[in-house]
Formats: sequence, C-alpha cells, structure tokens
Amino acid sequence: MTTSETLYSSNFKIGAYPFYKEQRAQQPVFPVGSENGYTSWIVTKYDHVKELLKSPSFMKDQSNLYPSSDRGNEAEKVNIFGNMMLDVDPPDHTRLRKLVQPSFNPKTIKQLEPRIREISDGLIEDMKKKEGSVNLVDDYAFPLPIIVISELLGVPAEDRDKFRKWSNTILAASSDSETEFVEDVEAFTTYLTDLFEKRREQPEDDLISQLLQTEEDGEQLSTNELYSMVVLLIIAGHETTVNLIANTMFALFEHPEQLKRVTQDHSLIPSAIEEGLRYYSPVDFSTARWSEADIDFHGNRIKRGDLVLASISSANRDEEKFENADQFDITRRRNAHVAFGFGIHFCLGAPLARLEGKIALEKLFDAFPDMDLNRTEPSPEWRQVFLLRGLDALPVRLSD
Repeated sequence: MTTSETLYSSNFKIGAYPFYKEQRAQQPVFPVGSENGYTSWIVTKYDHVKELLKSPSFMKDQSNLYPSSDRGNEAEKVNIFGNMMLDVDPPDHTRLRKLVQPSFNPKTIKQLEPRIREISDGLIEDMKKKEGSVNLVDDYAFPLPIIVISELLGVPAEDRDKFRKWSNTILAASSDSETEFVEDVEAFTTYLTDLFEKRREQPEDDLISQLLQTEEDGEQLSTNELYSMVVLLIIAGHETTVNLIANTMFALFEHPEQLKRVTQDHSLIPSAIEEGLRYYSPVDFSTARWSEADIDFHGNRIKRGDLVLASISSANRDEEKFENADQFDITRRRNAHVAFGFGIHFCLGAPLARLEGKIALEKLFDAFPDMDLNRTEPSPEWRQVFLLRGLDALPVRLSD
C-alpha cells in the first residue's frame, strides 16, 4: 500500500508525474492508509476522476456520514472553515454558490479587465526598476491576483500581504505546525471580524458588503457561512492564479522554443495558459470526498465513510486522454483538462483566473521579450503544500 507519508514527503512533487504514470498503469485507484476502520483512496485516471467529481455517491460534507464522536474536531476549533462552500453538498452548496455567482460570471469578470491591465502595468514598471532580475512569484504572480481579489472583496490595500502568510499556514496545516496554524487562524478571524463590523457600519461597493447585507436581511447566509465564504474567496481567489501564472511561465522557460513562439505571437497565449493548466496543474488534488455507501469503484471496494481524493495532476497527464501527455505543447488543440475541477464544484473563479493569466502573460511578453530563467540562481523548487502545485520562487532575468 502506498502510504500517505509518500504523498507528503518533501521530494514527492519532484517525482510525482512518473509516480502517477505508474499508478495509472498498475493501480489507478489505490489506498494510501487506514484509520479508525476507514481507508483513504487516490483516484488517478482521467475518466475515473471525472466520474468521482460529478458523482452524488461521493459526498463533500462528512457530517452526513460520521457520528460527531468519530470525526476530528479541527472544524470546531475555529468558525472560518465550518461552512466552506467546497465542503458542502446540495442544497446548501447550491444556495451558497448562488450568492456569489453573479460576481464571478464571465460578463462581470470582463468588466474587471481594464483594472487588471492597470495593476499589471504598475507591477511591470516596478520590475523594470530592479536591475534586470526579479522573483516572478513575489514581484508579479502573487501581487496581481491578491490585489484583484482584495479589491473585489473590499480588503484595504495595506492588509493584503497578511493574507499570504495566513493562506500559506492554512494550506500547509499539519500536526507539526499546530501552534502556528491556530495563531494564524485566530488572527485571520479577528481581522475579518473587525472588517465585517466596519462594513456593517459603512457599506461600500464591494462583495463583503453585499454578503453582509444578505446576512442582515435574514436571507440564508449564517455568520459561519459568511466567514467561510470570505476565507475561501481570499485563498482560492489568489492561490490558484499565482500558480497558473508562475507554473505556465516555468514550463515556457523549460521549453524555450515555445516561449519564443508565444512571445512573438500573442494569439497563442490562451492555448499556452490552457496547456500550463494541464501540464503543471495549479491544484494537485481535489478536496476530500467521502463515499456515501459501500460501493465498487473500478475494481475496489470502497466502504461508506472512506475518504477519496482525485489526483487532478495525474488526470491531466493521462496518456489515454491526451496525446503525448508528458509533452508541453502550447498548440495542443484537444485540451479538455480538469485543472479547475468538474461537476457542481467546478472552480467559481475560473473565468477570473483565465483573464488574469492572459493579461499577465501579454504584459510580460510585451515588456520583456527576452526574459529567461536566471540560471545563476538555484533551480525553482515546488512548495510543500499537499493540495497545490506551486513554486516557492521563480528567479527571472528580464533581458539579455
């Protein structure tokens, strides 16, 4: 049995794709450990992943399956995770998604384009002052989406950097970081409490004010749902886009002939982004699902209450779905990747992430057509965050 320690090991990200390939061939649905009589499973093949992500037999809300005494108390420690939209099933999921959907539909997102371009231009100008070498994560891929989602929500500019630390701690939470996790969650909660109070007293034209008004009108949004929704939008609203931009640029730097093509022909940028999403998927694994009943799933007996995860990265490299799946090809025509998920939990922010990615690459290629990896710096390394695939840093030389 492959153990969970294998997946959490410090070097797993480096060898993940060969590992996934072997699992797809030998044991595409495999167990990674058991606890309290329940088994955890990983699903790796494209078709199996889509089936898992859309099946009502695999539930997101474990409280519908486990007696409270059998469940961990992590969710009860704080009130910002208890009603996360990612972790509930219909009808609650339908209701929560409906509340924020208008702010993320393609027509609404399109209206943000001028501001996204303005933010990108400002970051580009700042990079031009840094004597030719930058960290593309810190100087561009991170600040662009965090500014956009912060402005959409109504978070003051001076507070944005706090979210990076809080987000990193929450996403990397583990037993050996329990103290830091609790402290950062408390800080996050206190910050949101203060911000909500300010918006109650003086509403503005932002999403937090809209959600607060919905709550105060008694229209289905509880206090815990409000906290969970805003935390989800802050974290998911920037983390995946940071990785989309940085991972795609990293793949282009690894394939200089394709970098040259897309730099010279911006019509290739949308397909380059889609290939970046497939090749180095920003989200490595789906969030957890639990089997509603004992079920036979592609040769495996999955019991009621077993935890099941979809390997998004593996599905997007499935050779049965993608021709030359391990090759990075910005001209790939059939690219039905699942980087944003599938089914009712398909990423709400996908239109925003794609628009930010498109503008980010356009602006970079216009400003720095000769940019390349700064090969005098250490090679980029993947962050040790289980659910995500993102780079710690991306050192870039902006010109020859």
